[in-house]
Amino acid sequence: MSAGVLVRRTVRGATALRGGRRRRPTPYQVFGFLFWLVMSLAYWRVPLCCDAGQHAAVVERLKDGLLHPRHPMADLPGAGSPYYSPYAVAQGAFARLTGLGGWEVVRLAGPVNLLVLLVGIGRFVRVLTPRQWAPVLALAAMTLLWGTERAWWSGYLGLMSMTGNLGYPSTFAIGLAFWAWGVTGVRARDGGRAVGYAGLGTLYGVILLIHPITAVAAVLGAVALVAGWQRGRSAAVVGRWALVGVTALLVAACWPYFDVLALAGDGSVDAMHRRLYRDLDGHFGLALLGLPALWLRGRRSARDPLVLMFALDCLVVAYGWVSGHYTYGRILGLTLVPLQFALAVELAAPRPWGAWRRVLGGAAAAGACAGFLTVHAGAVVPRSLDPVGFAQPPRWPSYEWAARHMEPGEVVITDGYYSVHAIAGYGPNLAAPAWPDAALDERERLRRVADVRAYLAPASTRAERTAVARRYRVRWLLLTRWHPVPEEAVVVAWSRRTGEVLARVG
Repeated sequence: MSAGVLVRRTVRGATALRGGRRRRPTPYQVFGFLFWLVMSLAYWRVPLCCDAGQHAAVVERLKDGLLHPRHPMADLPGAGSPYYSPYAVAQGAFARLTGLGGWEVVRLAGPVNLLVLLVGIGRFVRVLTPRQWAPVLALAAMTLLWGTERAWWSGYLGLMSMTGNLGYPSTFAIGLAFWAWGVTGVRARDGGRAVGYAGLGTLYGVILLIHPITAVAAVLGAVALVAGWQRGRSAAVVGRWALVGVTALLVAACWPYFDVLALAGDGSVDAMHRRLYRDLDGHFGLALLGLPALWLRGRRSARDPLVLMFALDCLVVAYGWVSGHYTYGRILGLTLVPLQFALAVELAAPRPWGAWRRVLGGAAAAGACAGFLTVHAGAVVPRSLDPVGFAQPPRWPSYEWAARHMEPGEVVITDGYYSVHAIAGYGPNLAAPAWPDAALDERERLRRVADVRAYLAPASTRAERTAVARRYRVRWLLLTRWHPVPEEAVVVAWSRRTGEVLARVG
């Protein structure tokens, strides 16, 4: 958040000895704090869901073995897993010191990540403009101007998706990206000492390790800022920016847990990201309200950083579609930032406004209301206070009732969508991990998935099930109410909410 404004006042008595100055908070500090408070409470009131189980499992494995963690979800070695980033290692160390579990650490991470994000937004917008209300409007545009259909994905920071995504590494990485853009913009315009460029390179390297796909967008933003604002082209200038790139690569290459550069050719998760390209207008259409503001910036200067950033992001997103590497679609959330922030900067202009700016402001206000009422209202309006029936965030069931019977590291087979994504976050392992991971050959993961399906098949025999259980040292079954419990299993517990059954085998 931007620094406070110094205000002079008439001084009397002892106050005169201090120069008569008091610090008044800026609009962004006030509204940013209120936003942090409201969204932290909104995040805490909703049960963790979706990818949170994976991230909780990562914390659990690091808590058990900080230097040599096992695979996040399976009874396998974890060397080479990209989930073991500096962010995750810090969480694991925190869990070891405090004794908290993975789910608790992920939940506590939400307000911390949000604070990093808010400060980063303030720093970046200050580089774009000195207008005091611009960061407030940028925050509003970034959280509301998406579309009229819910876009829920890691790295998508609309108001609704924040209720589930604040505790994810992607949110922390995006916050750092805004910080990095703020520093990059200052360096491009004003220069600085070489040590500052090395520090900036370290920051980009950390972003690359924490969330590689966010690093792609972060680098594109850096290129846009340097291309737009760097005036000199001397050898010293080129050398300083080369120092940023070399330092970032060295930081990434020296990380002992995994080789982030090897992920560039990994297409194991491309297929699951294809749906990112569906219904783009429903998910992102309201952000196009920023196009007139971006077009105006382009008319003023073809080298405007926000214009260049948007063009580069669109090229990468298009490459992901054409090439079949759909994972690059993950930067769609950050592709909206130039549109949203250009609109915010334009509407933060002092009055009186011309007719076109009044039209633009009215359209933006209408778009924000449409986005809030169709998608985001349920994020901050509890169901008990909701007179309309707004769509609420997902409410996944908890599996504490099952986890209390299982020891950390014991292997479980489950047929439920919720349970397969959540149970590893409590410490047990899955016979077949739910997500691809560089620490496990994808062909081996698919073989495990096929074996689990064979185990759960209605026509499976006791001998076939026993063979699978022995192969993967299966100790537990966590079954939905639609799946019969095998004859060799003993029921231990069940959930009143979902009807799921926990049974012991072996």
